[in-house]
Amino acid sequence: MTEDQGAVVDLLGSTRAVLFDFDGPICDLFGAASTAHVADRVKQEARREWKGLDPSVETCDDSHGILRVLRGMYDGCSPAPTDLPLRLAEKIVAEFESLAGVTAKKAPHVVPLVDLLLELGIRLVIVSNNAEIPIQEYLEQHGMKSKFEMISGRDPYNANLMKPHPHCVERALDHLSLPPSSCLLIGDQLTDLTAAQKAGTLFLGYTQNEIRAKEMKHNGANAVVSSHLALITAAREFLARRRASAAPAR
Repeated sequence: MTEDQGAVVDLLGSTRAVLFDFDGPICDLFGAASTAHVADRVKQEARREWKGLDPSVETCDDSHGILRVLRGMYDGCSPAPTDLPLRLAEKIVAEFESLAGVTAKKAPHVVPLVDLLLELGIRLVIVSNNAEIPIQEYLEQHGMKSKFEMISGRDPYNANLMKPHPHCVERALDHLSLPPSSCLLIGDQLTDLTAAQKAGTLFLGYTQNEIRAKEMKHNGANAVVSSHLALITAAREFLARRRASAAPAR
């Protein structure tokens, strides 16, 4: 994929805060591992309380997807059943995310990128569909926690508020007290793009998937890159300009 370096420079030039998605731009949380066993465990617990499950729940084999469809089943019941399966599902998925974080690999070049952004005076937060505690644990493990002033993760009480819903992005914007147009969300999924657009932030797609990159561009991403190197190059360019302008005249 050809990096649009000029667009990346323009984006960074108008950015006062960067909102990183976690799984992808910060680390590869699950790798190529299936999360079907997590969904199966959630379904097993739900059957104990609700007996029969909707087909959308029974056929789901994704740890985040199961949170959505289970919530949808709960919302569609009248009278409302016990919410114990929802609470157990959140606990099961969060525990799995914590376990996955122990061996998750950092996204290439993310550490120098974070340091360069901080040197530029850009504020950093995380906006994620992952639970906040596993994110915090991962950042602490890699000495990165102090570099992010906020973690805006999955709402543990309502899976409907996961991206593409802008809830976690709007929480971060409330914390930052900055105009959305001065904030840049870096994400690797179309759901990240939708959340950014709903919240009014800029969006930088981060993906090595050519099809997804084209979809992001078609759907209005400000730019799309396949690695953090394009943003690192832009950050270094801005730092060089700043140092040159601060140097005393000879």
